[in-house]
Amino acid sequence: MARSMRAVVIGGGIGGLTAAAALHRRGTQVTVLERAPSLQPIGAAISLSPNALRALDVIGLGDEIRDLAAWQGDGGLRTPRGRWLSRSDADAAARRFGGPLVLLHRATLIDSLTAQLPPDAVRTAAAATVTDPGDAHRPATVRTPDGELEADLVVAADGIRSAARRVLFPQHPGPVYSGFTTWRVVIPLPGVRFASHESWGPGRIWGTHPLKDGRVYAYAAAVTPAGGHAPDDERAELLRRYGDWHDPIPAVLAAARPEDVLRHDVHHIAEPLPAYHRGRVALLGDAAHAMPPTLGQGGNQAIEDAIVLAHHRDDLAAYTAARLPRTTAIARQAVKVARLDMMSNRAGIAVRNAVIAALSKAGPALFLRSFDGIADWRPPQRPYASQHTRPDMRQ
Repeated sequence: MARSMRAVVIGGGIGGLTAAAALHRRGTQVTVLERAPSLQPIGAAISLSPNALRALDVIGLGDEIRDLAAWQGDGGLRTPRGRWLSRSDADAAARRFGGPLVLLHRATLIDSLTAQLPPDAVRTAAAATVTDPGDAHRPATVRTPDGELEADLVVAADGIRSAARRVLFPQHPGPVYSGFTTWRVVIPLPGVRFASHESWGPGRIWGTHPLKDGRVYAYAAAVTPAGGHAPDDERAELLRRYGDWHDPIPAVLAAARPEDVLRHDVHHIAEPLPAYHRGRVALLGDAAHAMPPTLGQGGNQAIEDAIVLAHHRDDLAAYTAARLPRTTAIARQAVKVARLDMMSNRAGIAVRNAVIAALSKAGPALFLRSFDGIADWRPPQRPYASQHTRPDMRQ
């Protein structure tokens, strides 16, 4: 009897677990190595657009996640004083792209992905290093605290500071600072009603969105030097920067505790890698193409990567060919959007806002247009399960 393929996944985040689940479905023996003591992610939410949901259909999770959609009715883009620049709605988004936009807590998605794997597939507190990428004639080798593992395929989903990327492409310059930092909050906000929105101010943005479980996900970003921290606490910093912005922002800040606020500088890979593989090792997600969060596509593209990688598990050159051009284009678009929404020049902002308002009156909202060519992506294989995906999206 032929030996089944063995895969080692470095990193137990969303991309790594999706890859593990997809490979497991194809009969691959999978081991996931996560350096943290548990799989529970730092508390924040993730937005999944229809492209990622169709990818999750391939492993039978698409409809489970679609059922968590909380965005109903109007939403859109606002100024700090609350004026609407552009409006969109959930039904229009679903019609345009064949499915909803779903915002959920990362921990919920991690739990759903982990449930797709055998109980012994995930090892935590297991830092891993690629010691030999292997080739057509020998397996790849990964060093762990318990010794070395050999694998027919190594999936390097080890994030923006990927050690595997440095092993595969030591001459690559790695990530660069994107010019802004972000704050994120997930909190209960009972009794406060609002339309899902993102608001753009001079060199600053804020977003507030409901979750299906009744909590609120809020995020902010501001142009600031790298490595900064508030002199007191990050909630106080948000109050200084956004405390006089429109409702429900003051209510969010009033309900948040200092320990609820996460702050992280944003980095991205400005120079594309020459390939997403070498030997028997494949990079995915932020390890391959870290991008600013301005399109909300970082996690979505990692999910796409994972499904395509499982499809091309025996031909990593085909994986690179399928993923590198698409993710490079989306990453560049995310950088351009960051320049647009983080604009600081007041004259430029006035022109930008006028153009956005005029374009929105003439046709689909800017929010929807920005997903053209992204949210309509389809996986290379037919989904195994989906009740809600349109038939033409399953070809």
